[in-house]
Amino acid sequence: MPVAVGTRGGSPYVALGDSYASGAGLAGVKDAKCDRTSGSYPSLIAKFRSVTGARHAFRDVTCSGATTSDFWNSRGGTPPQIDALTPDTRLVTLTLGGNDVGFSSVLATCARLASSDREGSPCERYFTADGKDVLEERVATMEGRVHDVLADIGRRSPHAKVIVVGYPALFPDDGVACPEVPFAKGDFTYLRDTTKKANRALERQAAAAGAGTPFADTYTPTIGHDMCRPRDERWIESLTPAPNTMAAHPNTIGQSVMAASTLWQIYKPFHKP
Repeated sequence: MPVAVGTRGGSPYVALGDSYASGAGLAGVKDAKCDRTSGSYPSLIAKFRSVTGARHAFRDVTCSGATTSDFWNSRGGTPPQIDALTPDTRLVTLTLGGNDVGFSSVLATCARLASSDREGSPCERYFTADGKDVLEERVATMEGRVHDVLADIGRRSPHAKVIVVGYPALFPDDGVACPEVPFAKGDFTYLRDTTKKANRALERQAAAAGAGTPFADTYTPTIGHDMCRPRDERWIESLTPAPNTMAAHPNTIGQSVMAASTLWQIYKPFHKP
């Protein structure tokens, strides 16, 4: 059965990460402060493992807004996520790094700048104004921090199978704009490419950590179900209406797809951590 975050003792499955792992905005709130819900992909994985007989403890310390810094440090009374790891931990899932790049503030900036040039790429110009791509530099910095996070996970939980879980396709993979999302036409490609760069960085660090740390690709299976798609085809929620805590985040189906992609890595080849 799942255990509360404050439960003492080892937890065979520990979920680490940000709002994409916490299931932000979905029903079944488990922790309002962290916008942690029962519809998150870690919660779905824990339920699947329970049904299949892996009745192990589940400790979910994912938190909306978390950065790599929150892995090591307390924020607003929330303990460092690393504290959930023990030598008994056997499975760890990690989705972290997007907030290091500043995706939420980037999207807000892009929406604000769009009114100045609807047909162009005002957001890309803003983040590359000095001849260097600020977001690309942030991704590089994030990659180094994720490297350190994975190293510390290995030290704290040396027997754990660690899955690095990537980010889904938030924007159309073909780069074509849509009127429902308030960005300039040219910035869709820039934002798509930045998402891909972040995922490639996470995948590289999973590979660098060793064969026992696979990367769960959640981008590829969500292509064609981004925030521009009609509501019945959308697995990533749009930015409107606002305020909306699910904006640019996976809905119920999106989280289920993330869970499926992660489970594939857990049991491929078939192996119970």
